[in-house]
Parts: sequence; structure tokens; C-alpha cells
Amino acid sequence: MEKEIIWSKAAKNQLEKIYFHIFKESKSRNISNKVIETIYSSVTILKTNWEIYELDEMKIPNDVNYRAYEIYSYRISYKITSKEIHILRIRHTSRNPKKL
Repeated sequence: MEKEIIWSKAAKNQLEKIYFHIFKESKSRNISNKVIETIYSSVTILKTNWEIYELDEMKIPNDVNYRAYEIYSYRISYKITSKEIHILRIRHTSRNPKKL
């Protein structure tokens, strides 16, 4: 069974900011595109393997429906529902977390 991936508005905005930040620093569209494509690919895996990553340790109180993982020093937080995967947030691991 596959679940639909739903990107929150905040996650979409954060992904766009990541792209432009990397482009500004690297001056390379190839590098920016590679990072964004890798993030998208990692999210696509969740359609069929939504429990592949560990519980979100920064979600308090902890709930088995909230999970997170890191890729390229970015932490992707998501919520599992019966039919969907909600991508909630993408932030650089050097930044302080906000409450979900």
C-alpha cells in the first residue's frame, strides 16, 4: 500500500530557501539541484516505507506518528496518518529546533 506525500507550505518554503542558499554559497545550479533532488528522492521512499526512520526525538510528547531523519545536514520531519505522509519541516541541523 502506498501513502500520498503531502508537503506543508512551510516545508515547501524551507526547501526553496535551501536551494537558493546553496546556490548563493556554491554558485552552482548542479550542486543546488543535486541536494534538492536527493531530498525529494528520500521523501519519495516514504510512500511505501514510512516507518523506515526513527521516531522524532524532538517531538514532545513523543508520538509514534512523528518521525524524522537527516540528509545532507538537513533534518526532515514528517507525520504519518492512515492515508498520507505529511512533510512538516526541513531545517539545517545547526539551527535550533522549533516546537511542532
